[in-house]
Amino acid sequence: MKLEGRVAIVTGAGTGMGQAIAELFAAEGAKVLVNYRVSKAEAEEVVAKIRDFGGDAVTHQADVSQDAEARSMMQAVDERWGRLDTLVNNAGWSKVTPHHQLEELTDEIWNRTLNTNLRGAFYCSRAAAPLLRRQPGASIINNTSASAWHATGSSIVYAASKAAMVNMTKSLARVFAPEVRVNAIAPGLVRTRFAGWPDSTFEEGPKISPLRRISTVEEVAKVCLFLAADATAITAETILIDCGKTQLG
Repeated sequence: MKLEGRVAIVTGAGTGMGQAIAELFAAEGAKVLVNYRVSKAEAEEVVAKIRDFGGDAVTHQADVSQDAEARSMMQAVDERWGRLDTLVNNAGWSKVTPHHQLEELTDEIWNRTLNTNLRGAFYCSRAAAPLLRRQPGASIINNTSASAWHATGSSIVYAASKAAMVNMTKSLARVFAPEVRVNAIAPGLVRTRFAGWPDSTFEEGPKISPLRRISTVEEVAKVCLFLAADATAITAETILIDCGKTQLG
């Protein structure tokens, strides 16, 4: 198993991509802290599933946009397992707000989007750095979005926050080198409940994809596994996972 003996934190891991990442990491031998903010029942189901196949996982409630809660989460993983090898900054938030409806993009949407998507990833990375630096091969994986390139998606601020995360990934990679690699993934359209997209969005997606389909949460998780386990010479990179739409569309 590729992650035998390692410890990972996956933020926002109760549903969607975070769930798939947590379950794959556990299947590959990692002990996993399954973070959630409000999805307690779903996070507990993820942990139960991991334990059913013999893995080791715990839930941890924390709002990553709060520095104190991010630091407390790192303390919890240190107290339980005494190490941290991989941090996946997956937690995110968005509300579908058509780009042309500028007046609907309220301060509340701006603040919550930036606080969760960008500030949360920074807080967790900063808090995790001392633990990660103790482990050879440690890494951070940020979940950004293909919207960072094409500036579409659920809202203007969402796309902007994800573009900023691509930039921050490079900054952190420089700061944390050589001990910790920092990379990012940039999924395109993936069927999850994130942002509350209607079914029609996922039905139309394959029609404009070079591969005539959209990516899956399992495929996203596999790229994260590659970055955590195999990509030992890669840092400061962002990998698009969008069936070629950004590069060829």
